[in-house]
Amino acid sequence: MSIFKRRRFPVEIILVCVRWYCKYGITYRDLAEMMQERGVEVDASTIFRWVQRYAPELEKRTRWYQGYRSGSWRVDETYVRVGGQWKYLFRAIDKQGRLIDFMLLDRRNTRAAYRFPGKALHTMRHWPPHSITTDKLGSYPKAIRRLRREGRLSKDTRHRTSKYLNNIIEADHGGLKTGDPPHAWLPDDENCPCHHQRIRDHAYDSAPPLFSVQTSGRRRDPVR
Repeated sequence: MSIFKRRRFPVEIILVCVRWYCKYGITYRDLAEMMQERGVEVDASTIFRWVQRYAPELEKRTRWYQGYRSGSWRVDETYVRVGGQWKYLFRAIDKQGRLIDFMLLDRRNTRAAYRFPGKALHTMRHWPPHSITTDKLGSYPKAIRRLRREGRLSKDTRHRTSKYLNNIIEADHGGLKTGDPPHAWLPDDENCPCHHQRIRDHAYDSAPPLFSVQTSGRRRDPVR
């Protein structure tokens, strides 16, 4: 059965709306207005339902085609504001800067340091890492030893704590923290598919950031 069965709008229009919302930093109202200018009368709440329904399915079906990732992983975390609450954004990229996975968590502790690499290993189960580079957070060695004991991580995988090697992801955090964003907020639901796609887009593209978050401290100029 087609996942688009009983939809009033053509499949092409639904996919365009979902893609544009996930790709660019625009609101549902802005997108509805853009479609209206193109002769398509669609409500912002309808686009919201499309994104909730089809963005996870599109992500699942295209994940395999995003290609090989290097076995050298760089893992780091940063503090971001989501839906009015501060969260830790854990991210992993390969040495070429391509996104491996990410996760939003409330705390930066051993449990979080265990959950995130476990999720990334499951996502990249066909391309396991040969080395994982982190900062000197004491939770990571404990989490990696546990993953090795459980057989989820090869015992030959090296764990490195090199700030120099992690510069690529440290610098990449700046793209998430621009001072003059199109809209300085994220939806309240951190599991919303648009979070996933926008963070992936930021990792893949060299264009200016697609969304931004509020950070503590002084106001920063946009990172280009």
